[in-house]
Amino acid sequence: MPRGLLITLEGLDGSGKTTQIRRLAAWLKSRFQADDPIVTRQPGGTETGDRIRALVLDSRQTGLAPMTEMALMFADRAQAIAEVIQPALEQGRIVVCDRFTDSTEAYQGGGRGLGSDAVLELHRLLCGNLQADLTLLLLPSLETSLERARRRNQRTSEQDGQDEGRFEQEQDAFYRRVWEKYREIAAREPRRVVTIEGDLSIDEVHEKIVEAVAARLVAATPSTRIAQ
Repeated sequence: MPRGLLITLEGLDGSGKTTQIRRLAAWLKSRFQADDPIVTRQPGGTETGDRIRALVLDSRQTGLAPMTEMALMFADRAQAIAEVIQPALEQGRIVVCDRFTDSTEAYQGGGRGLGSDAVLELHRLLCGNLQADLTLLLLPSLETSLERARRRNQRTSEQDGQDEGRFEQEQDAFYRRVWEKYREIAAREPRRVVTIEGDLSIDEVHEKIVEAVAARLVAATPSTRIAQ
């Protein structure tokens, strides 16, 4: 059985990933005979990962050292690979993942100043160096992303009491470092990373995502799996 396809979406909180993942999943389901895709997220997506997510994103969590934060992200990722991602790929499935190691490189490597080398080495050791087949990097302007993310987290907190705004408490300089690290990753790996940049409409972003995914599917997916 051919290996499945791992598609990751990256970007700052507020970049529109959640909306675009939902639309991409619907597009894929309409074109495939199987129940693809499997949609997951990091941190989270497993029982262990959801506990880690609650810890690292809760704004009430203070004093978490950058190295501890990075270690928790990789603990979540290693569990997700073992429990969700790798089994699905071995079954020939399509996996769409909201964030992967690029997020750790951007947020902890760039934002926290830990550098890329430590992130990439941990990925090799703990994640078997598993690489996405396609990464869609959403990069609206920094100002737009931050405004959306802070507004969304306030709304979510008011509606259901869920607090995932720990990173949004950071200063704009932190996010500038994250944003620039994402651009550095995209420049380093142009064959894997497709950057969708600018303050585009939801429909415009979706069209660019579909174009990129369709091209990768033609190259990597047996034609018998594509609904005619």
